[in-house]
Amino acid sequence: MNKILMIAWILAGISSFVVPPDMEYLNYIDFHTLGLLFCLMAVMAGLSREGVFGQAAGRLITVVKNSRQMELILVFLCFVSSMLITNDVALITFVPFAIQVLEMAGMRKRIVPVVVMQTVAANLGSMFTPIGNPQNLYLYSKSGMTLSAFFKLMLPYTLLAAVMLLGMILLRKCVVLGDLQMRESEEVKNPWKVAIYAIIFLLCLLCVSHLLPVWIVMLVTILAVFVIDRGTFKEIDYSLLLTFAGFFIFIGNMGRISMFCNFLKSILNGNEILTAVISSQVISNVPAALLLSGFTDQWSELIIGTNLGGLGTMIASMASLISYRFLIAAYPGEKRRYTMHFTVVNLGFLLGFLIAMWSVRSW
Repeated sequence: MNKILMIAWILAGISSFVVPPDMEYLNYIDFHTLGLLFCLMAVMAGLSREGVFGQAAGRLITVVKNSRQMELILVFLCFVSSMLITNDVALITFVPFAIQVLEMAGMRKRIVPVVVMQTVAANLGSMFTPIGNPQNLYLYSKSGMTLSAFFKLMLPYTLLAAVMLLGMILLRKCVVLGDLQMRESEEVKNPWKVAIYAIIFLLCLLCVSHLLPVWIVMLVTILAVFVIDRGTFKEIDYSLLLTFAGFFIFIGNMGRISMFCNFLKSILNGNEILTAVISSQVISNVPAALLLSGFTDQWSELIIGTNLGGLGTMIASMASLISYRFLIAAYPGEKRRYTMHFTVVNLGFLLGFLIAMWSVRSW
């Protein structure tokens, strides 16, 4: 994320020479999205610090009888949880847990494919909700569509993702597991703190539904975190917020350059999904969403394209780098194997989605 942050502000700086700073710069920044993203990250960081996610995972994993059940749980934990706690938080929470559990089960050879599938699952599961990932949150806010319309738009893709993940796991060899000495489920530290974070999360949902101003949610979040656990502030990814701000400035400036604006509009016209997918492979899907949103009002296509664009290269979704860092930290020698497996699986899923989408639209 630091490299993307640098790129965002370098582009913002360069564009400021073409469009000198003025009062219009303040209108570039979507404070609603930034404020809501800050609150959601604070809630997820707080719940993680209280052991909520670890306890849920620990209890679920104790019911496994064979390798297939274990992989289903580990992968679909990421798929389902990413819808509410975002794709990056899902991976931060469950990838280290999966590595430890698979080691204890004597399934070290399956760690690479399972972590790859967890990454794909988190990136695809998160596309179902406006709060599942940063680009959804931004595009949903920008588009003005209703919550039901968003769910209706992404439901077919989410169901297809679930079927593809399920099929991939079922095709793998199933091994019966013996009695495993699993680690004990993590205990929730302070239930009352969890209750406060849950209330803040509900306020965030009201804000997503445009029923509550973002400044109220931010004020409540900051005060609550300051009182109950100031350490949560350290867990928030401020670099992501600054990256958004940098790209907002760059996109705002480029939107005032008629030559660039006309060029990008001509590329996007009728090709929003494909353009979003391709650009995501190079600059990641969050910056792609920020950039392209300034030059098209085809929000549905842009939402679909940037979500599918999270598949493919390692940088197509910045959340994918989280899994990579965890895996390489535990097994430095698996770098090449993981990269190859990741690329093959991601390109396979992306190709599957594009073929399915093309077939449906052609029919």
